[in-house]
Amino acid sequence: MAIVGGGIAGLATAFALQEQAGQAEFPLSLTVIEAAASWGGKIATHRVGDLVIERGPDSFLSQKPAGLELCAKLGLSDRIVNTNPSEKGAFVYSRGKLRQLPEGLVLFVPSKLGPFLRSGLLSLPGIMRMGADLALPRQHVKGDESLASFFRRRFGAEAFDRLIEPLMAGIYAGDAEQMSLRATFPRFIELERKHGSLIRGMLASRRKAAFSGQAAPSAGPRRTMFVTLKDGMDELTRALAGRVEQDGAGLQLGRRVTALRAPSVRSKVWTYDLMLEDGGVVTADVVVLAVPAYVAAPLIRPHSRPAAEKLEAIPYATTATASLAYAAKDLGPQVRGFGFVVPRAEQRDLIAATWTSLKWPHRAPPSQTLIRCYLGGVGREQSLALNDEALLGRVKEELRALAGITAEPAYAEVSRWDRGMPQYTIGHPSRLEALQVALNPYKGLYLTGAAYRGVGIPDCIKDGSDTAAHIVRYLTERRA
Repeated sequence: MAIVGGGIAGLATAFALQEQAGQAEFPLSLTVIEAAASWGGKIATHRVGDLVIERGPDSFLSQKPAGLELCAKLGLSDRIVNTNPSEKGAFVYSRGKLRQLPEGLVLFVPSKLGPFLRSGLLSLPGIMRMGADLALPRQHVKGDESLASFFRRRFGAEAFDRLIEPLMAGIYAGDAEQMSLRATFPRFIELERKHGSLIRGMLASRRKAAFSGQAAPSAGPRRTMFVTLKDGMDELTRALAGRVEQDGAGLQLGRRVTALRAPSVRSKVWTYDLMLEDGGVVTADVVVLAVPAYVAAPLIRPHSRPAAEKLEAIPYATTATASLAYAAKDLGPQVRGFGFVVPRAEQRDLIAATWTSLKWPHRAPPSQTLIRCYLGGVGREQSLALNDEALLGRVKEELRALAGITAEPAYAEVSRWDRGMPQYTIGHPSRLEALQVALNPYKGLYLTGAAYRGVGIPDCIKDGSDTAAHIVRYLTERRA
């Protein structure tokens, strides 16, 4: 077997394959091939003195269990860190001011009226229109629907523009006018169908969870919504690569796959040749492409043009992060909480900023504050044409205008992610179904990763585990 791609999805698939093949008593010969010089893909931690800088994701969602479960299996549970309990809340830059996100906001849905009235984030008519969700009838929309369309009809234009859009842009770096509701937040479709109102549905879900005891503390430590690892997110991928290698997989770094050949079918068993840029060949009866869709497409095109076209139809957003370290004494009162997001309507270059060392105190020494700023995304790419020095200058201008930061940073760096974020645009679920149909004739060939069923770290881990289960089932049927 061979896995192409050594990011979190590829490594998680390898780990799950070893685990599940062991349980099924399958002998397993596994090779993981990665073009880059290190494992982890977008999970990339950079250490500069006492600063711990994340070039990619800085945390993962604890409410999706796959991340915590994998950490437990790797012996990393005691390395997991909650967000700083002494800092509270996030902010939205709106109409010339950083305004705190109202308490009681659950997955973009309000559950308390008072905090919204006090926040100044929405006008009184905007709050009343948001509350009209309780009275509006449910709608049965045929086919897929954009996030923008759904939330505007449930909560109104102001709530969408000033509250929901910037939060979603912070997750997907996308344009909500183009993003698929079914692919990103299918739960809201079910809430509307079942309860008619998102607010009523979310309140009912919370009551049900409390009644069933789901809200009670578990046997393990309480986790905040987002958690990280003490010495950086690459603790996860380093431990994962080490365990996979320890359990017998061959790990090959710095080797790029340039072509995929399916030379023969012997006794209904497919075999594949992976052609490497250095002239090598890896032959396998099972191949997992854990690479971006635009990398998988040319590998698959010689075998299935329809599948390649579906892969090429998955767009990607280009983004960048700028990490800046300031003397803590030089920052003013606006630097509090965990950071802020910026609505598209404000027409600023920043998507968001995280006060990294306030959110995770171990990311910088007490004398310094580490800040991470996010730029780019769909429709906001213009600033990315600047070189690093000019881009940092633009970031400092934004921080001065939005958060009153006038000091010069002691350290600053830029990380760029060209086509780094897959976009689940309208029709994404249907494209995945068509993609699977196109690949069905090619037994033992699988796709996994952020391009398909979830962009977060737990999503990729779960997709890798699900892919491993499909492979074990295929091998079981083949053996039978």
